[in-house]
Amino acid sequence: MAVLSEDEMRKIVKRIARTDPAFSGIIKASPLCDIGVKRSGRGHYQTLVQSILSQQLATKAAATISERVRLLCGGKITPETISALQIDQLRAAGVSGAKTRAILELTDATINKDLHFSKYPKMSNTEIAEELTALWGVGRWTVEMFLMFHLGRLDLWPVGDLGVRRGWEKLHHLPEQIKPEELDLLGNQFKGYQSIVAWYCWRALEGDISTW
Repeated sequence: MAVLSEDEMRKIVKRIARTDPAFSGIIKASPLCDIGVKRSGRGHYQTLVQSILSQQLATKAAATISERVRLLCGGKITPETISALQIDQLRAAGVSGAKTRAILELTDATINKDLHFSKYPKMSNTEIAEELTALWGVGRWTVEMFLMFHLGRLDLWPVGDLGVRRGWEKLHHLPEQIKPEELDLLGNQFKGYQSIVAWYCWRALEGDISTW
């Protein structure tokens, strides 16, 4: 769901650099953040399945397992194609027992219309989080990634994510690891566009700080 134009995003990015100049280098060295600008091509259900599959896995491993599941589903992951699979098939594709349970509970809730996907555009982050985390195996990280990258919500500050913390530390040349509660308070200066700040923290982990 696109909520911003590229011009609007550029204005926000400039505001971030003015608020905290430590971000100026990574902003210049990176493409423009696309959270809320780029429309997601996936449905809510498929995105959540992919998020569950990606939990605590390296990107390459998550992509491999996701592709195996997609092929098992005949090329498209839907509640109907997942529900037609046997548990043993998912396990053989590399899906852990915990993730298998989470995906099947998500599938049942979707088929039974216990999840109100059609109302999500008008629901708050908290309301969506309460609905999704009621499902077994769906935690805060999964919901935050869903809200940020799928729904384009700009006001998420995922301080529980290790990458966000390490990126912040790198940008600010911190000699010690920052605690989530400390970073939570520091994020108050970016209220309304914290998701974008988090995105640049992730980008910071990928680049050579000496070139910024």
